[in-house]
Amino acid sequence: MTKKAFLQPLDRVAIALMLLLSLLIGLLILQGDVVAARVRDFTWQNQQIGAEDISFTLAFSRPMNIKSVEDNLKIEPPLAGKISWAGRRMAYTLLTPAPYGTNYKVELQGAKDKFADPEDNKRVIQPFSGQFSTRDRVILYIGADPEDKGRLVLYNLTEEKKTVLSPKELVVMDFKAFPDGEKILFSARTSNNQDLLSAKIYTVTTGISAKSDTRAAAAGLIELVLDNKDYQNLKFDLSADGQTIVVQRGNRNNPSDFGLWFMPANIPSGERPQPQRLQSQPGGDFIITPDSKAVAVAQGQGAAILALQPDASKPLDFLPQFGLVQAFSKDGSQAAMVKFNTDFTRDLFLVTNQGTQKPLLKTTGSILSCQFDPASPTLYCLLTQLVSQEQYIEQPYLVAIDLKNKQQKPLLVLPVEQRNVQMSLSPDGLALLFDQVVPEANSTTPSANNLKTDDGEAIATSSLWLMPLLPISDTAISTIKPEKLPLIGFHPRWLP
Repeated sequence: MTKKAFLQPLDRVAIALMLLLSLLIGLLILQGDVVAARVRDFTWQNQQIGAEDISFTLAFSRPMNIKSVEDNLKIEPPLAGKISWAGRRMAYTLLTPAPYGTNYKVELQGAKDKFADPEDNKRVIQPFSGQFSTRDRVILYIGADPEDKGRLVLYNLTEEKKTVLSPKELVVMDFKAFPDGEKILFSARTSNNQDLLSAKIYTVTTGISAKSDTRAAAAGLIELVLDNKDYQNLKFDLSADGQTIVVQRGNRNNPSDFGLWFMPANIPSGERPQPQRLQSQPGGDFIITPDSKAVAVAQGQGAAILALQPDASKPLDFLPQFGLVQAFSKDGSQAAMVKFNTDFTRDLFLVTNQGTQKPLLKTTGSILSCQFDPASPTLYCLLTQLVSQEQYIEQPYLVAIDLKNKQQKPLLVLPVEQRNVQMSLSPDGLALLFDQVVPEANSTTPSANNLKTDDGEAIATSSLWLMPLLPISDTAISTIKPEKLPLIGFHPRWLP
């Protein structure tokens, strides 16, 4: 083959391209990597998060210098957290839930990749700025004024906006919010029926979407979940995952036919599955466990843990020394339990899943309710103290208990005539809601409404109060005063 035949035009082009590519490769090697690292993904970008959202991740395009990232990461307003790494992904886990009703910005500038020269200040990450927000601060309550009496009301504290969810013909008796805040499960009787045992169970939409990219259903859309045709619906609870409803029911024609029933909570529109009965001994007060797989119920002389399955005749656990489970911690590792003593006093215990039983306090009155703080090892309780044994007058008060050293911090003493108090701890642990019900017997102006307390006493009116909270160790907590909200209602609850 001749030299002329070898150097064809196509060959000359190919050789020229190879030489050019070799030159470019050589220049790149001499110059080094000039492509700056960048954040490829931020899991909370433009998202609205809740108390259950505890960590976000940043994914990088290159392996990063860990210290430079941790030193230059900024969150405004600040959120305390801890950092962990897995390859090119960094996870930031919050130490406490992010305060609700707040917009946040995440920024990263000046960080370097793993292979950059520490002295080269030009080889830094592309500046990153992300943003996210927390859910609005929203409360629910049962109205007590003439316009909203007996109706379920939603009030957005962040936007100062009120929405009435249930119709006038229903008197709401109790309610539980679904974990995503999009629906409320509630029991109600008709407004012309004074029978407290005639409640049916419904769901209603809140008009709120848990996902920022999803349009919410209109507020006030009601569906019947469980009727009262054959059984009276007494008490109910909703599981933490929003999938299961447990109802305490009694047969209208057979008083001995009494017990707990369970059913799915997310029912397709138009379908009405029948609840299943827990085949176990009859019980009293109950609460679903945080894992949503069992129910703790006062049974006989103790507290039983029953699996949510038709045959629950053999309890998963039985605690004979305790008569009531007041509350579980979010992870289910701790429970606040009540022991009823023969001298008519009551002890509050902290019981762990490791078998530890630690006494927290003793009272001559009642332990009405308790809630674990999601942000610190603190238990908030609503208690009463017996102030007059002859007339059996109880003084209600709020207290915070440090679970590490059992230190008690009284928060507020309430009037003795307002024993029907209910409280609710905000999902971010920063505020308490409570009501002050005025019974009709104590009111100077008799009321025409048919609202009743849990013990059947007529309600004349009721006010709602908001109390900000500080860490229990902060001495300034004693100076914090509750704020009366411009709302008339009772049974307040925070939306998750």
